[in-house]
Amino acid sequence: MRIPDWTPERKPQPQALVDAILARRGGTLINLDKALLWSEPLARGWNVYLKAVRSDLPTSWKLRELGICTVALLTGAAYEYHHHAPDFLKAGGTLAELHALHRHVESCPRDQPDSPTLGAVEKLVIQYAAQMTLDVKVDDAVFKALQQHFDTTQIVELTSAIATYNMVARFLVALGVSPED
Repeated sequence: MRIPDWTPERKPQPQALVDAILARRGGTLINLDKALLWSEPLARGWNVYLKAVRSDLPTSWKLRELGICTVALLTGAAYEYHHHAPDFLKAGGTLAELHALHRHVESCPRDQPDSPTLGAVEKLVIQYAAQMTLDVKVDDAVFKALQQHFDTTQIVELTSAIATYNMVARFLVALGVSPED
């Protein structure tokens, strides 16, 4: 990491904040937390907001994680991929789908994948995430296709997950946050 790991000795933070992050993480701070805790307001807001995006949205967990993995691969955020590929698998995704995603990102990421391994909705989510990440602006045709598969709430939630993890990726890559040992 380009900055030192946060420790309570280096920058004391309210114990309630550290405890809230530990509770969300299952008792252990990860490297991302050790960067965020240099700023109390940032760590506090991030913990609440990312918990909502990660855990509280009812829109398909698998598809949200697929969008996040797409963002991670396109931005070079190895840390993000390291943490989210296993969640994609837990949510019902397959290794074959992740391999298809890798191949697609390496070839023509703005287009819809042509892999028979991926379903129509998965292909659309990958294309949407890629356009959001690489171009910011999404083609009208892609957005109209989304509307054929998702209601407005689902589109908002999927979009927020992809947008949020674009922010996360940029934070991780800029600070050189690497996966835990």
